[in-house]
Amino acid sequence: MKTFKMLAFDLLVNDEIKEIPLTDGIIINQENSHKMWILELFTADTYYDFFQNFVTSGEVLDARAIISLPDNEPAPFACVVHSITKVGDKISVLIKGRLKAQRKKYAELLLAELLEEGLRNDELLEAFDQGMRNRPSLKQNGE
Repeated sequence: MKTFKMLAFDLLVNDEIKEIPLTDGIIINQENSHKMWILELFTADTYYDFFQNFVTSGEVLDARAIISLPDNEPAPFACVVHSITKVGDKISVLIKGRLKAQRKKYAELLLAELLEEGLRNDELLEAFDQGMRNRPSLKQNGE
């Protein structure tokens, strides 16, 4: 098994990206034949009901996590919320899932989208720089 620091996490819910602010987070590659990963989010307890709905439903969710370094590509997961534990005024959310096959690199998709919008020169560079920092959802990515 390998353990990594999770820096950011978001879910695709009702065709919208829901960013979950993390107090802390880890992600574990179980390196097993099922290619399973375990994600543990430590976040505000105000998200308890939000996550509890997914524990109850067992719904498979599309998620993205930025692992180890802020400049890393978001890793796409198909996952299920397994359990929630209250810890003071925070919650620990345990999620299990599989890493989805990486499509094209995020930077290439972002650049293609900005070029489609007709951006050029300094305007293109500024939008690309901001997009790489903020990592908005992209049309071509289907996320």
